[in-house]
This record gives sequence, C-alpha cells and structure tokens, in this order.
Amino acid sequence: MTFKHLQPEGWAPAKGYANGIAARGTQIYIGGQIGWNAQQQFETDDFIAQVHQALRNIAAVLREAGAGPEHMVRMTWYVIDRDEYNARLKELGAVYREVIGKHFPAMTCVAVAALMEARAKVEIEVTAVVP
Repeated sequence: MTFKHLQPEGWAPAKGYANGIAARGTQIYIGGQIGWNAQQQFETDDFIAQVHQALRNIAAVLREAGAGPEHMVRMTWYVIDRDEYNARLKELGAVYREVIGKHFPAMTCVAVAALMEARAKVEIEVTAVVP
C-alpha cells in the first residue's frame, strides 16, 4: 500500500477516522451511495440497515475497480438525523467493521436537511487509491 496516515505531532489520535492520508496510485471516485439495493429499492427505513447497505454498495463498486475497503482514502457521510447518528454509534461501528474492517480513512460527516431520495437516511461518497 502506498499511502501514509497524516498525524501532526502533538495532535490527539483520531478515533474511527484519519485526519489525513497521502496516497499515490490509480484514483477511484465513488458517487454517493445510499441504503438501497442493486435494483435501487429500499428494503428498510432503519438508519443502521441503510448504512449497512450503503457500505455494501461501496464495497461492490470498489470490487468492480479491482479495489477493496483498504484502498479508501476519504469518505464523506451525509446524514439526515445527527442525533440518531450519535445515539447509534455503537451499532454503526459494528456494521462498518463488518463491511469495511478496521480501515479508517479521512472522514467527514455532515448533517443535511434532506437527500435526493426521500427514503434515504444516509449517503456516503468515497475516494480510493489503488497503488
């Protein structure tokens, strides 16, 4: 792997994400993935289940590019309910580790008023780099 976690001296360690990553290789940009299946149908309105599906969607797109979760360098999360996100972090962490493993890229999470698909509770964008 040709990437390096960027952790400025004296900074407290990031927990569950990286402050920054330097990478070299083929760049992969994954558009926002939401919690629907391959047929673009929602199977649930549960936040954690939608996160789980969105992460599986990301893993599928990565595989299509010959990559895996370990190649992710950046994730941007858009959630419609900040309070639910924070209240369910333990469950979120479990589904994240199930699909992505213990790889934590640079991440941003933003609470938004709505997403384009009315039933979507989360949308996640990813940038990956394959050496």
